[in-house]
Amino acid sequence: MLQLYAVPQFPEGVIFQQDGAPPHYGNIVREFLVTTFPQRRIGRGPVIAWPPRSPDITPLDFYLWGYVKQHVYSERINNINHLKQRITGVIHSVTPDVLTRV
Repeated sequence: MLQLYAVPQFPEGVIFQQDGAPPHYGNIVREFLVTTFPQRRIGRGPVIAWPPRSPDITPLDFYLWGYVKQHVYSERINNINHLKQRITGVIHSVTPDVLTRV
């Protein structure tokens, strides 16, 4: 899903923050991330662009993902297209002002 849907939409030079879920550190996933985000990846492994759990990225963990999840699932999701639509809509609703206040 990351390779097919998310990464093609990322702007050039984006820094990728990987969460701590053990399945996300499989060899195939790590290889893809190291290749796709050289020196631009937050997480564990051989290439780390930023220390994990840095206070500078804590708002992503403690605000943004919870906000997105709360709003995406505020209504029943009918299918994958509906889910994509909800996620996209919620992400677009986050304004720079909201992020500054966080």
